[in-house]
Amino acid sequence: MNTILAQLIIGGDKNGPAIDIQGPEQTEGGLIDLSNPNIGAIIGPALTLVFAAAGIGLLLMIISSGFSLMTSAGDPKKAAAGKSRLTNAIIGFILIFAAYWIVQILGVILGWESIGTIFNQ
Repeated sequence: MNTILAQLIIGGDKNGPAIDIQGPEQTEGGLIDLSNPNIGAIIGPALTLVFAAAGIGLLLMIISSGFSLMTSAGDPKKAAAGKSRLTNAIIGFILIFAAYWIVQILGVILGWESIGTIFNQ
């Protein structure tokens, strides 16, 4: 039995070279629960981070576009750039919001219970 980079490798016996590789165990805490590894256990916590980053990005783009509009001083190019940035930020927010709800609605319609657990972790 050897441990290499947090992987437990159990070698075979006299009858054959059977090798069992076991991953690291995690009991409590942490961002990703590896006690029951499935795609939902990985995607769920990642989605919360993605939605948080999208919200922070939206806030920064709105502030940036507002600053650009306020400091344009009548310059139509700067004002148009600020309006364009604000429009893009709102469209991006609508796309992220719509994607979340479309997946939720499809999960309910098609009976995929795992979709609800992915987004609720």
